[in-house]
Amino acid sequence: MSERFLITGAQLPSGERTDLLLDGGVIAEVGSIADAAGATVVDAAGLIALPGLVDLHTHLREPGYEQSETVLTGTQAAAAGGFTAVFAMANTSPVADTAGVVEQELSLGRAAGYATVQPIGAVTVGLKGEQLAELGAMAQSRARVRVFSDDGFCVFDPLLMRRALEYVKAFDGVIAQHAQEPRLTQGAQMNEGALSGELGLAGWPAVAEESIIARDVLLAEHVGSRLHVCHVSTAGSVEVVRWAKARGIDVTAEVTPHHLLLTEELVASYDPRFKVNPPLRRAEDVEALRAALADGTIDIVATDHAPHPIEAKECEWDAAANGMVGLESALSVVHAAMVDTGLIGWADVARVLSETPARIGRLAGHGAPIAVGAPAELTLYDPSASAEFDLARLAGRSVNSPYLGRTLPGRVVATFHQGYATLLDGAVRPADEVARHAAERLEVLRG
Repeated sequence: MSERFLITGAQLPSGERTDLLLDGGVIAEVGSIADAAGATVVDAAGLIALPGLVDLHTHLREPGYEQSETVLTGTQAAAAGGFTAVFAMANTSPVADTAGVVEQELSLGRAAGYATVQPIGAVTVGLKGEQLAELGAMAQSRARVRVFSDDGFCVFDPLLMRRALEYVKAFDGVIAQHAQEPRLTQGAQMNEGALSGELGLAGWPAVAEESIIARDVLLAEHVGSRLHVCHVSTAGSVEVVRWAKARGIDVTAEVTPHHLLLTEELVASYDPRFKVNPPLRRAEDVEALRAALADGTIDIVATDHAPHPIEAKECEWDAAANGMVGLESALSVVHAAMVDTGLIGWADVARVLSETPARIGRLAGHGAPIAVGAPAELTLYDPSASAEFDLARLAGRSVNSPYLGRTLPGRVVATFHQGYATLLDGAVRPADEVARHAAERLEVLRG
């Protein structure tokens, strides 16, 4: 049976301070609460109440890669970061390209209980880019898949991409494209530019991303379908998306927290924690991405949470896997890059990290404004906190965070999901044991 909570003195995204009564997983009252008998009281003075965060781009790794992450540990990481829902990417083993696999992921998420897990279906069988996966069967399954992506690989064949866009129109689906021209990025190790030449690392040109986005927005316009662009990383990509939106094309785009804060200069350390796909870009790109998120050209922030076992990252740069964990740090990074810089306010944070991702993914029960009758999917956040991001903040199974040792603002205090609370008053971190185990493994491997 779910619990009853009285949250007192919380600041809403609008800036108003109020009390909230949560009962049976629903926001029962907002304002002056007359009767809160039997409720657990949460003192939220100094805290911001946000709609529970929604991540449209998470790699949970299960089934098949449980050494990196599981649905349980990944949703614990989500709760620690303020997320009450995550969309799980399809690059598992077996690939989530059938109704059976997406239903398995759905069941694992419900069993874990820390956050809603909404599976993303593969666009092509086995992510191989050769034939369409069972899009209709996944859409009609218990998982009700509406987002399809081969993320990690680009749907490179234009005819196949056209057919996918046409197919998902029947059930209001969306294709989420990993925009990477494979022939232009073969062997690429970092952003192409002067620094890649100095470091002797094969460069990843911006045009490899921009050319695919340009092709796909035209295809989406041609067939009248929805397109979502994953992890936009260049100033040129921003301009293509801006042009497409001005033309009336139904395109949305995401940016990752790390592309809002980190730049290619970090690669000079040869620390594989900074190796990611797409790569960290120039400072000019970071500025363009921030401006685009602020003006709505980029619709949302999505983490691209990509856990890896230590041996996949604690190695030489060329051999290291691409990817960073990002669920636990995302809200603090957006705080640093966007709020502290004055580019957006907390109402915008709610929009780009909750309301719009839920809308793009057609996820019911999430992303609603905080109001009477809305689902009690909430995050309490302390904006005044500031601390070094360390291993204790990582609640998942992997530790490949680019922020370890960096001071970040803010801290998630509690998340409320389906009538239950996680991290209440910061006193309980359900994955502390996992984080300690990861720290011990790290020390052993480092010798």
